Amino acid sequence: MGMSVTIDKATGQDAEYILKLQYLCYQSEAELYGDYSIDPLTETLAELRAEVADTCVLVARLGREVVGSVRGRVDADGTACIGRLIVHPRMQRHGLGGRLLAEIERRLAAERDAARYRLFTGHRSEGTLRLYRRLGYAPVATEEISRQLSLVTLEKDAIPAGA
Repeated sequence: MGMSVTIDKATGQDAEYILKLQYLCYQSEAELYGDYSIDPLTETLAELRAEVADTCVLVARLGREVVGSVRGRVDADGTACIGRLIVHPRMQRHGLGGRLLAEIERRLAAERDAARYRLFTGHRSEGTLRLYRRLGYAPVATEEISRQLSLVTLEKDAIPAGA
């Protein structure tokens, strides 16, 4: 009998598990860009706990194990900034990233009146860019951070409730 993955709002008790998973998931990004000082690898447990308390942070669980997470907040202009979408490597390519993204979009629109969604990723992160495009996001800007890294910003409009 197999277990199904559930998606719930994260609690402070989840922060340590999210941080460990984040560290695992961002190793490939750090290697891709030759930079192990990226924010997801230097974030502290205290910083993550504060974010869990102040923003919308979701976790995906397989049984009791945290196997995915995503975060979002809505700015005053109605733009939902979504980030740190992570899925355990053994769970990737099974639709969990898309489920997490859809759930945070739903919650940010319903609970925090998001009018549009914005996220970003590195220009070499082809799999991530493919996922975001497949889910309706379109590139709107590219910013060169360093010679090795340009950040691609993608957006899509929120679907109004009841539409």
